[in-house]
Amino acid sequence: MTNKTSKQAKRYTPKVKWQAVMAVVSGQDPAAVAKRHNAHPTSVNTWKKYVDEHGPELFATDTTVGALEKKVQQLELLLGKKEVEIAFLKNVLDVNY
Repeated sequence: MTNKTSKQAKRYTPKVKWQAVMAVVSGQDPAAVAKRHNAHPTSVNTWKKYVDEHGPELFATDTTVGALEKKVQQLELLLGKKEVEIAFLKNVLDVNY
């Protein structure tokens, strides 16, 4: 007898999700698309809703990437300053002891 109490959700690759969503957007029946991709129709509709809500962000990545790169540069600069401070304090402590 197997223990069926712990169900794990199926994981789908982004490619499968995208293909399913594009099929639904092109006019195919969500239930048929779900069956073809071995998914539940609710999952397919959830993926489509996500794309509907977040689709414009796909084309806004240039500004997002730029902002993140700028933040990384700022953090790297701060890290460098902290490393210099640590080295200085180690030298001060070594001299005093």
